[in-house]
Amino acid sequence: RKNTKRVPSFRKLLRTSKIKLDNKLKNKQYKQQSAAKKYRKEQKKLRQAVRDAVCRKPVPLEEYKKKQVAEKREEEEEEDALPLDMMDEDDLKLMEDLAQKASFLTRDLSSNEPVHIKKRKHESVIDKYEKMPRRMQTEPEKELIHLLPIKDKGGIIPQTMEKPVLNVAQDEEEEDTEEMEVAEDSNEEPLPVLTPEEMAAERRRKLQERKIHIAALASAILSDPENNIKKLKELRAMLMEQDPNVAVIVRKLVMVSLMEIFKDIAPSYKIRPLTEAEKATKVKKETQKLREFEEGLVSQYKFYLENLEQTVKDWKQRKLKKSNVISLKAYKGLAEIAVKCLCELLVALPHFNFHNNIIVLIVPLMNDTSKMISELCFEAVKKLFKQDKLGFASLGVVKVISGLVKGRNYNVRPEVLKVFLHLRIKEVELKKDSEDIAPKKKFMTYKEKRKNLSRMQRKWKKAEEKLERELLEAEASESKEKKLKLHTETLNIVFLTYFRILKKAQKSPLLPAVLEGLAKFAHLINVEFFDDLLIVLHSLIASGDLTYRETLHCILSAFHILSGQGDVLNIDPMKFYTHLYKTLFSLHAGGTNDDIGIVLQCLDVMLAKRRKQVSQQRALAFIKRLSTLGLHVLPNSSIGILATNRVLMHTFPKMDLLLDNESQGSGVYLPELDEPEHCNAQNTALWELHLLQRHYHPIVQKFAAHLIVGAPAEGSGALSPDLSRRPATELFETYSMKGMTFNPPVASVTPRRKDTFSQTESFLNEELNERLQQHISETAVHKPLDFAKHLKESSLS
Repeated sequence: RKNTKRVPSFRKLLRTSKIKLDNKLKNKQYKQQSAAKKYRKEQKKLRQAVRDAVCRKPVPLEEYKKKQVAEKREEEEEEDALPLDMMDEDDLKLMEDLAQKASFLTRDLSSNEPVHIKKRKHESVIDKYEKMPRRMQTEPEKELIHLLPIKDKGGIIPQTMEKPVLNVAQDEEEEDTEEMEVAEDSNEEPLPVLTPEEMAAERRRKLQERKIHIAALASAILSDPENNIKKLKELRAMLMEQDPNVAVIVRKLVMVSLMEIFKDIAPSYKIRPLTEAEKATKVKKETQKLREFEEGLVSQYKFYLENLEQTVKDWKQRKLKKSNVISLKAYKGLAEIAVKCLCELLVALPHFNFHNNIIVLIVPLMNDTSKMISELCFEAVKKLFKQDKLGFASLGVVKVISGLVKGRNYNVRPEVLKVFLHLRIKEVELKKDSEDIAPKKKFMTYKEKRKNLSRMQRKWKKAEEKLERELLEAEASESKEKKLKLHTETLNIVFLTYFRILKKAQKSPLLPAVLEGLAKFAHLINVEFFDDLLIVLHSLIASGDLTYRETLHCILSAFHILSGQGDVLNIDPMKFYTHLYKTLFSLHAGGTNDDIGIVLQCLDVMLAKRRKQVSQQRALAFIKRLSTLGLHVLPNSSIGILATNRVLMHTFPKMDLLLDNESQGSGVYLPELDEPEHCNAQNTALWELHLLQRHYHPIVQKFAAHLIVGAPAEGSGALSPDLSRRPATELFETYSMKGMTFNPPVASVTPRRKDTFSQTESFLNEELNERLQQHISETAVHKPLDFAKHLKESSLS
């Protein structure tokens, strides 16, 4: 019968035999390695034993002689002992057995140690080694590796090959060389001492090398960021410079270099991590290269920010690293550079990754005790607010500031809240553009096209609508709804912070900043809060605990509320008018001169913008008191006050009563009365303008002459366009005397008055006294001398 069993092919046999051979070879190699390790351990023990034998202390010759004498005595005693022939065989055998075994007879009873402890304890390393079995130094037997057998007609023929011998001598040589290197290191000679000049030259050389290396890496990264992204890691590693001579400068240079590199190569979008599905899909080489670049950029940027954060934290906690390469004094300079880099990245990369992390780092540093660091953070946040058109970054900063104020129990610097004044929230309330008001263009439906257009027109219309859709998608302008939503949320957090301070910390130094912020954003507050807020503001003014500037901010906030959505409310703010009228004479040419800018804003909101709610008596009283105030303040303040009087004369039609000497109606003017409605201001005249017409400042002279003739818009008495078109607050800031002096014109003064300020002031006082005496004699005023004295003191101050 023919054998039907299929014979395996030669290729299959060859493949299987190769796999088995490889497995067997691996097993044999593993056995060889383990045997070699065992042999190395034995050699190591032998070397240790030789070292111990060499290091053993030699026995003195005297002790050796004593030992020999003692041995001779023992031999003599043994000879004198009872001979063994006289003992029975059984007793002799018993004694020999006892001698071989350790028992209580042969043991030292004073010791508590185990029986064989002394033997093991005092056994030397050489004895141990001697007891180990040794191999004869004969030729090693050749080990054979059994291979797959060959089947022949005669039977199975076994196949073998010699086992390769592993070279152990090489390992021994390596160990010996390591020991020699350790010995050489321990015997190294100390470095030569350098002179200060040589040390300075060496430091300059090292610093120049580091600078060149930093510049080479930075230029390589900037020239081709995608291919050289790995060099960022090399450059970032230089932040850990360990050479104490150049460590501080090198770290500062690397910080600034990395900051500039990230500002240049960072994309204009936020990089998000890839999902598992995106990682699994196959992409083009260009896409894969871009993904690797983005991933490397984000990781290096993260590590860089962590290094900056750690530098600032170490300085804040006054901690040094283990290496002590940099001193505590140098850490302050490093921390300042780190904060500068963080501020630059905060402003330059608001769209990129980890921007919120930078905000969390920067905002608490605004309250830092170091003036330089806090100012750096203030300026960075202000720049961020000014350039943030959408409002997303501003929202993040406002959230962190609100949490900081609440977390520190309102114990922060006022400048932290004053940053809110730079928010671009006013854009929400601006009138809508014509493009927004116009209805959005709707595309025609298919039925409308079918009904109204021909086939060719429908084709053209379809192409036109497609193009318009693409243009709308490609439009880069942000959605106004999204912007409005972000601004609303930001403003809610700002007002929440303000209201918390008004409720819980009214005596806090943060109150002026709160009142200033309310004065700016009051027109955006919800109508529901108006009544409560006005009550709080009036109670703050009535308490008397506020400074004059804080009081002015309260008044300004109240009228901002009433000028916006508060027009629909039936609220009479007479108490705020009375308080401002009463405290106007608190202003003078000294410290409160800077507050006149706030006073001018209050007057503009209270009188000019609310002209329908202001009576004629109130307007006359304010114009008269402002003219009196203009006599004893600085020239820039006088210009702002006279510009406000000009606006009031144009706003209220019957203000020319004050330019006439004849009294109108009954009663006399009561200048000391604090009620503007009942002081009879219509029965006086603006005699102060004649004094101001002789003022040493030419612009004050022009305004006074302009008001005396009734403030005409045209003609010879009109002002130049440069003066007439500018608001009072702008004129006040333009002619401010900070850092500048005004020399009186020599041609316009009489010979008896020289061009010195003191003589001009004395002349004005003389003229003022004459006018006061004339005015007092004409009108019988109650307590005239007291008022004249008060006015004189105010003018002198």
